[in-house]
Amino acid sequence: MSHAIKLARNGLYTTHPNPRVGCVVVKEGQIVGEAWHQSAGQPHAEVLALRQAGLAARGASVYVNLEPCCHQGRTPPCTGFLIDAGVKRVVAAMEDPNPQVAGGGVQSLRSAGIDVEIGVMRRAAQWLNRGFLHRINKGRPWVTLKIAASMDGRTAMSSGESQWISAEPSRRDVHHWRARSSAVLTGSGTILADDPALTARHVDTPRQPVRVIADSNFVTPANARVMGQPGCTLIATANKEFEYQEPGENKDGSNLEVVYLPAANATVDLSDLMDNLAQREINEVLVEAGPILNGSLLKAGLVDEVLLYLAPTFLGGEARGMFDLPGLRTLAECAKFDLSDVRQYGGDLRVRLRPRENI
Repeated sequence: MSHAIKLARNGLYTTHPNPRVGCVVVKEGQIVGEAWHQSAGQPHAEVLALRQAGLAARGASVYVNLEPCCHQGRTPPCTGFLIDAGVKRVVAAMEDPNPQVAGGGVQSLRSAGIDVEIGVMRRAAQWLNRGFLHRINKGRPWVTLKIAASMDGRTAMSSGESQWISAEPSRRDVHHWRARSSAVLTGSGTILADDPALTARHVDTPRQPVRVIADSNFVTPANARVMGQPGCTLIATANKEFEYQEPGENKDGSNLEVVYLPAANATVDLSDLMDNLAQREINEVLVEAGPILNGSLLKAGLVDEVLLYLAPTFLGGEARGMFDLPGLRTLAECAKFDLSDVRQYGGDLRVRLRPRENI
């Protein structure tokens, strides 16, 4: 199963919106077939592994990190291929929460006389596909907040200057996180201050994440760098003038869409935005924004993980902080996190944090 999960990671940047799945076929203690799902619409991992195994699949054991599908989607059901191949045993790390599967795959296999075991390395399998599971189970994407800050928790000078607080190795690591994400979210303030492209670079990936801008007043310039990049840019606004704007195509072939998602205070309703992204089959969202959007997401309970790059420098009390949050009266009111990982990138520390209610 460990090898199946390792294989599944090969699809980290490509399987969106599908889950990342690896499969290993074992006969008499030897691997006779192995594969991973590469992209939506392409054969699933089980089918590819069975093809590689050929006749050796008969009487073999199959290890897969997600319950085999039993429905006709973009591709035929994997359970049928497993049954036809004559496998003896299927070991799956976890159930597929997709309502079209949700135990149906296990039932189909058992009805065909195949021994099925569920739950081997479940936690690792869940973590690999946390975005897919979060979207299916909770109806919204998994949201990771990326922040680059000084040791005193400052993200930019009072003038807005912020390039670059973090070192080159940290910035390269961020591109891997962009590549694995279904979307990158920022605010209009960041667009105006930094004019980012929000694309995944320095990474071998065939797909760019959807670029999402929370822009309450629709102030994003038409010539902003983000607008001319390959793929799709989505602007969420509270400006009613753009309520009925249809998806369009820029001159360079990139797609632009504007959606009207107002909250009561004339800003973008972030919960509605996450619902909208989930409906678009967005599994993971990487947030690269300033303290206002960061604070709003945290207050709304929409942060599932924080990716914090700490540079060995101090910017002082007048520099900008990580979150724009109301003042607290007691320590009991503060948002509490747990450390999940700490690593060094160049001279920086990368700290991963998760809100305690999500553990």
